[in-house]
Amino acid sequence: MKIKSFPTLNSIEEEDLKGTTAVVIDVLRATSVITTAVYNGCLDVVPVLEIEDALTYKNEEVLLGGERRGFKIEGFDLSNSPLEYNRQNVEGKRIVFTTSNGTRAIIKAKYCDTILIGSMLNAKYLADFVVKNGSDINIICSGTDGDFSIDDFLCAGKIIYEINKLKETDMTDFATLAYLTYMNNRENIFEYLKYASHYKYMMSIGLEEDIKYCFKEDILDVVPYFKDGSIKKYPL
Repeated sequence: MKIKSFPTLNSIEEEDLKGTTAVVIDVLRATSVITTAVYNGCLDVVPVLEIEDALTYKNEEVLLGGERRGFKIEGFDLSNSPLEYNRQNVEGKRIVFTTSNGTRAIIKAKYCDTILIGSMLNAKYLADFVVKNGSDINIICSGTDGDFSIDDFLCAGKIIYEINKLKETDMTDFATLAYLTYMNNRENIFEYLKYASHYKYMMSIGLEEDIKYCFKEDILDVVPYFKDGSIKKYPL
């Protein structure tokens, strides 16, 4: 199995993705939100690029969720906090979702044959699925406003680490670096994470509890996948 990892969504070209399986990561916080919502029984999650796109879906059967600059969008039902996407709020609901980085990466990955949603929350279960599927994978780190993010890098390393526990892989240098960084810091992940600029920004706007939740490992046994415009639970 070959593993390739991209540092930001801006580093991806269409030809890199055709015929591949992609794992999209925006650990703080979009893919953590999506994983949580799917686990808690939402009907599906529809990622869209712009606020105006989301508003066209607005009705009593749909929840609008997302953020800009980390804050809830005016007129939306939910922010980008995974803590809001509990079973009581989302079960049986369609969620239309737009964020600064994660939803853009998911939509950019549309040329892949299979698009999976990755986070720390479901990393082990995602790794199990990928190994059973047997295909080469591209791990796409969304990044932050076009820049590399340490937080996504650590999550990529966690997923690669879990895959390598199950199967020997052929990793690109960037994937190897992510793997080694996670492996060497997994016992005290927050000591490394605190150097991330995105972490510092989120802390500055009061999102410490979201960060703690997003870096819980292997607590949700679900693999969300994107197909035909929406994200659902893959039948494991």
